[in-house]
Amino acid sequence: MKDLQQKRIVIAGGSGFLGTSMAANFARRGAKVTVLSRAKPRVIGTWASTNWDGRNLGDWTTAIDGADAVVNLAGRSVNCIKTPDHQDEILRSRVESTRVLGEAMRTIDSPPPVWVQMSTAHIYGDPPTTVCAEDSAEGIGLAPMVARAWEAAFAASKLPDQRGVILRTSFVIGRNRGAGGGALATLGLLARIGLGGRVGAGTQGMSWIHEADLNNLFARAITDDMMSGVYIASAPNPVSQVEFMRTLRRVIRMPLALPAFEWMVRLGAPVIMRTDPELVLYGRYVVSQRLPNEDFVFQFPMLKPALTNLYHEAR
Repeated sequence: MKDLQQKRIVIAGGSGFLGTSMAANFARRGAKVTVLSRAKPRVIGTWASTNWDGRNLGDWTTAIDGADAVVNLAGRSVNCIKTPDHQDEILRSRVESTRVLGEAMRTIDSPPPVWVQMSTAHIYGDPPTTVCAEDSAEGIGLAPMVARAWEAAFAASKLPDQRGVILRTSFVIGRNRGAGGGALATLGLLARIGLGGRVGAGTQGMSWIHEADLNNLFARAITDDMMSGVYIASAPNPVSQVEFMRTLRRVIRMPLALPAFEWMVRLGAPVIMRTDPELVLYGRYVVSQRLPNEDFVFQFPMLKPALTNLYHEAR
């Protein structure tokens, strides 16, 4: 697939799990990729890397001058204990990186004609059973607040004549290419040691997307001049937490599954996993209405084939 042949694409915040997957995919499709990274990337590939701090203008602006597209993935991981300092950094890392990209667009001679912006499906909050689409009501709490501020910063930073696409991304499942394996790596480890059972009620939604489909969706957003505005980036078949883990155990062939009651998670997640218990105790079901109407075809619409591909098929 050479749909990105010779396109210059800049991926801001592209040194982590998602960015490494995307950079490798885009480079394989013929693009000339530059990753903007705060720290030295852990993975060296067939793409360039430029340092930035995500807050201030610098020499990195030359990377986006004349580029065909910029993709912004920048933001501190939410897989942490939500201390006040961490909450502040989760918000600022997203808003400030978006704002400084907008500032850079206004200082260079040839801004990219398209800007594809990561956002989060967590903007809808944690409704227990409602299936949310792009125009569904937004939720309350930290994550929806951060998402709204993130998208507002994008709207204010995007150039008036620049095509902008926001992808509200769900839980991405993918391989570890040396920059981490995302949340699936943790879930897979828990399942292998027999702790991959029901968590809390088990009915909380797990909306997910295979990395191949996410990369295809970002590529489509770059190349399709008709794409604009907000899209949900999630597979069309979300499942409950208990079903997700049941499917994962079948794929990795682990029959044992001990449950975790809510009180156990609230005590153990901060102490043992050093993370927020609400990341697993709550969830959401999201399905895009726009993507089917625009003929986007998922390579992995169902969970079991998606997980089988990641665990058992050639890389």
